[in-house]
Parts: sequence; C-alpha cells; structure tokens
Amino acid sequence: MSASGVRGYLDELVDWATAHLTGEEVLTASLWGEDSDFVRFNHGEVRQAGSVRQRELLVDLIEGDRHAQGSIQLAQDPELDRARLGRMLEDLRETRRLLPADPYLSYATDDGRSGERVHAGAPPEPDWAVSRIQAAGTGRDLVGIYAAGDTFAGFANSLGQRNWFQSTTFNFDWSFYLQADKAVKNSYAGRGWDDEAFGAKVEWSSRQLDVLARPPVDLEPDLYRTYLAPAALQELVDMMSWGGFSLKAHRTKQTPLLKMVTEGATLADGVRLSEHTAGGVAPNFQEQGFARPDEVVLVEGGMYRDCLVSPRSAREYGVPTNGASAWESPDSLSLAPGDLAADTVLDELGTGLYVGNLWYLNFSDRAACRTTGMTRFATFWVEGGEIVAPANVLRFDDTAYHLLGSNLVGLTSETEMLLDPSTYQGRSTASVRLPGALIADMRFTL
Repeated sequence: MSASGVRGYLDELVDWATAHLTGEEVLTASLWGEDSDFVRFNHGEVRQAGSVRQRELLVDLIEGDRHAQGSIQLAQDPELDRARLGRMLEDLRETRRLLPADPYLSYATDDGRSGERVHAGAPPEPDWAVSRIQAAGTGRDLVGIYAAGDTFAGFANSLGQRNWFQSTTFNFDWSFYLQADKAVKNSYAGRGWDDEAFGAKVEWSSRQLDVLARPPVDLEPDLYRTYLAPAALQELVDMMSWGGFSLKAHRTKQTPLLKMVTEGATLADGVRLSEHTAGGVAPNFQEQGFARPDEVVLVEGGMYRDCLVSPRSAREYGVPTNGASAWESPDSLSLAPGDLAADTVLDELGTGLYVGNLWYLNFSDRAACRTTGMTRFATFWVEGGEIVAPANVLRFDDTAYHLLGSNLVGLTSETEMLLDPSTYQGRSTASVRLPGALIADMRFTL
C-alpha cells in the first residue's frame, strides 16, 4: 500500500475504532511511516542495499482527565489490524482505570484543524544514484549511506479531525577516507538531485582530501580566527536547541539561554533563528493534533523573542501552544543568512582555522551556554586565504554569546539544508538550514 493509500486506510481504522468507543471516550491516533531505500557504501562499492516499509500507529484512549497510550505496527490487512486495534483498546481501558488523573492532558478538539501538506520530491532511482555515487568515488575510498523515499505522518481522532503530511527526500551522508583518523566528511540532501551541485561537493571534498595528505600542524591552545562550515555550526545550534527554546526549560530556569531571559544577554544583531516548519521536512502538526505555524521566530536581531510551546506546557503555564513536540526542540531550525559570499570565505578568513565538522559536544557551563567539543575530520590551517595544511585535533570551549554574538564577524549569504541522517527506528525528519559563520576569535583550550 502506497503512502497515499495509507492515508485512507488510517481514516478507515479510526472510523472503525470510533464506532467501538464506550461512554465519553475520545480516541486520538497518530501514524508515522516511511517507504525508504537504503544503500551502504565502503571503498566506493555497494556493501548493503535494501528497502524499509513501516507504518506505526500510536493510539491515545481518553476519558475525562485520564488516558492511556499504546502502539502497533500496521500489517495493512484490515481484518488483522482491526482485531489487534480492538484488543489494544480493551487493554488501554484496563490500564487507564489504574492511572491517576493527568492535570496537563491536552489534545485538539476542533475538527476545523484538519488539513494536508504534501511536499512532492523527485529523488533519483536507486540504480541511477548508485552509479553517480560510485563515479564520485572512483580512485578514492568512499564510505557512506544513501537513503531516499517517502516519510509521512497522519493524525485522526474520534471527533472528526484528519491531518496528513508527506515528504519525499533523499540524503547521502559520506566521507572520503584517507588513512588512520584522516577523512573528509560531506553530505548532499534534498528533494531533487542536481548533478552540478553534487559535483561541486565532490570537487570540494577532493580538494580537502589532497590537503589532508600533507603533514599536519600542531596548534597551541589559543584564540584563533575561525570559519565554521554549516555542518560544524549545526553541532553548536543543536546544543542551543537542547532546552534553549523550550518554554518548560525557560520557566524552570534550565535553559542554556538563561542569560538571554534573565539578564538581557544578546547575540549579534544579524542573528535570526526560527523554527521554519514550512521550509523543513517535518510534519506541520504533532501527535495530539495541534497544528504548527509555518514559522515561529525564536531569536530576532540577536534578542530572544519566542519559545516552542508543547500542548502540555501550554496548559501548565496558561499560554497558547504553537504545536511544539513534547520535548520542545526544533525540528526545522533555520538561521537566516548574512552577507559574506561563500566563495570568498577563505579570503575573509585570511589566517586562521577552517573547521568543517565538530563532535563530542557537551555543555561545560549550561547556564552560560558554554560548550566544549572537538574538531573532527578535516580541519585546516589557512594562511593568506589559502589552505596550507591539516590541523591536528583541537578542543574548543566557548559560549554562544561569543561565537554568535560579540565575536561573530558575519554569516554567509548562502545557506545549506542539512537533513538529519539518523535512522534509529526510522528515518529522521529533522533538518536545519544554516549558513557558515566567520568568527573573529574562537577559544581552543587543548
């Protein structure tokens, strides 16, 4: 059954379940699914290929202020799925009877929230994509994974609300491996394959690989003028997103952006961060049926503006929800571009560090939004606008208020869409759109 067919199938199942409710029961059902092709590469050759088709149905059975949840994997056999759903409803009733009242229970009750959004894409056929990837890896040790296909989500309840979201994307996450711990990492993702764009990424990675073969330089702990490529900047904004934009974290004073809330600390004037659902690949509604606006501006002009508010937090704190997930972190974070031309960043950097990736990040001082982590893969020493040598691994320790605030020279005018390559339980629908960032002084401590 295709993704479009699953939509109608969900409606039929919920209609059937609604007819089997008792008393004042309300049922909500959210569905997540994918039809994905996966290809894994090593030494430029296909090592594993396959397809995944899955549809998971999460049901919440509500009566008054008590509720219980359960889930099943749909077999797409009406007789079998109805029998399993019926048994689950009986089990949920028994479980609900033993549970305490939930003071923050919240679910959509307006069938006017119904709607659909379909982002049609045209990823290449797997055989064609494999041929292009293998051509790019000719003469190199290419390691990576290619994933493509539909991800989709649905919501339906016994009150008549129906929502559907579907997005077709591809994501190729790869490295050119040199030796030992030396590799160049890159990714290419989107809704439609552009051979010229992919070729440009391959060419840039090839240039980096050539430099990586040179003798590395050891740099002393110090402040260095630094350019963070979008993939490196992603690691930093991911840490900021760990409670940084959550209403719950703000109200409980656990946000890493506490100084922005309580002391008026700011980022640079040009920093504008938003949850840009319309530009991402995540659903525009969440599992209780609340819609997400096309955009929620989180930081504007360097100042904190708004939080992500889940339905439970909305009820707890008496404010409107904006359809955030239960964990209140961005699914489609976007950082607005600046005015630095991407093809001149090495000239603008002059002498300093070009950092392509960061990893092993953690907070060294959460309340101050101070983060520590390591450079990863290809990090280069640049002199006079030219990459001269790879730099051995460095540890940084710095705050967002410096990196995206007082020490920010500028952001590139071009942004890159980065899809989360995670496939735990299923393909992730999280994404970020980020520019690169030029920083006057970044603190490296080891």
